[in-house]
Amino acid sequence: MSSHREAPEISKDPVADSTDTYAFVSPDRPGFVTLITNYIPLQNPAGGPNFFEFGDDVSYKINVDNNGDGLADVVYEFRFDTTVVNPDTFLYNTGPITSINDATFNRRQRYRVTRTDSHGTTTLTRGASCPPCNIGPRSTPNYSKLAKAAVVQARGGRKIFAGQRLDGFYVDLGSVFDLLDLRPFQNLHVIPTPASDGVDGLRSYNVHTLALQVPISDLTVDGSTPSDPMSATSVIGVWASASRQKALVRNADGPDTSSGPWIQVSRLGNPLVNEALIPMTKKDYWNSVDPAADDQFSSYVDHPELAGLIPALYPGVFPNLAAYTKPRADLDAILLTGIPAGIIPGFQNYTGPTKADELRLNVAIPPASSPNNLGILGGDLAGYPNGRRVADDVFTIELRAIAGATIPLVDPTFTPDGAVGVVTDGVTAPSNVSYLKSFPYLDHPKGGFEVVPPS
Repeated sequence: MSSHREAPEISKDPVADSTDTYAFVSPDRPGFVTLITNYIPLQNPAGGPNFFEFGDDVSYKINVDNNGDGLADVVYEFRFDTTVVNPDTFLYNTGPITSINDATFNRRQRYRVTRTDSHGTTTLTRGASCPPCNIGPRSTPNYSKLAKAAVVQARGGRKIFAGQRLDGFYVDLGSVFDLLDLRPFQNLHVIPTPASDGVDGLRSYNVHTLALQVPISDLTVDGSTPSDPMSATSVIGVWASASRQKALVRNADGPDTSSGPWIQVSRLGNPLVNEALIPMTKKDYWNSVDPAADDQFSSYVDHPELAGLIPALYPGVFPNLAAYTKPRADLDAILLTGIPAGIIPGFQNYTGPTKADELRLNVAIPPASSPNNLGILGGDLAGYPNGRRVADDVFTIELRAIAGATIPLVDPTFTPDGAVGVVTDGVTAPSNVSYLKSFPYLDHPKGGFEVVPPS
């Protein structure tokens, strides 16, 4: 998965587990960037009576680095507060919910969003409402109306949303974690079976989404809206984080209480980094530090474990990759520094020599008129790893990169293996997942009544 359950401790704390982060120039709103991060992975839509919600005791942040030092220069923080309308019922809703203010909506969450930069902290919204989870056609009969009502129109054309969404990430989880037994190529696996189509392991799962749409000038180092893609001011780095207070007291006669300084327990910039590159014994520590400290993890990017496993699991299919022993400068550029000028004509998203896991976005690259979900590998400079759009096939992109597709960009002596251009898990979009054409772009969540478990 992108980063669902990617570290031992955060897998036990899904409310603070950041699963995916997206950053892209809004295709339907020139001059605005959309920032999205998701939490609470693998939500079964029928998971009541205590349906999913954000944590009142979690500080959720979307962080922006606009000077390349691996530290946050602009921070958007979401904080939540939950109230129960009728304390004498076990029900999440006591009747149909036709508006987000209905008395039948029994367990409500409201939130505030603040923006902090070097000039101080401002409040973007206060007392905004989350929509309910999508329970089913009787309880939430017009879910799209509820979700639309929960989109906050803030000052300066900014938009904000916090609530349940359909998970926009897609991947064949069953094959990936079963010794990377990619179904379209399982006939070539070290334990071969007949090839078959990929299966989207996340197809009917929901997540909880924090989404912002803000002017580009809110994010850049000089407050401008750059038009030159080759200018350093056009590149920002983005990551999500979640923090909890240091001390937790479990009270026998009432609710638990938290106190003390805030400690980061989760972060996510590029997809799959902590999950597939960082060793298990370092995953929890990785989650606790800022991207500025990522140089200590760079050896796992320079010599990724997967690059050795792929030829072993598919013997004879990737001989050139198996023989390549140089540090992976291509992955360094994609994941830790951004891609410098001169590698791809007319493009760069380089933030400087500081190695930091950030989702780098060149805001001067306009949205593609015909997006390719393979992003830059598919010739689309508006897609991953230039930011990340909701439909980008990041698993296939990173799989092909690790398998050697991007090595020639920095080492022209390397010839990629023939399978690199076609290797995939066999799951694609939009056939396996749907999206909205406007903010917040991730589609409405599946309802519990409509999802039938597989037989």
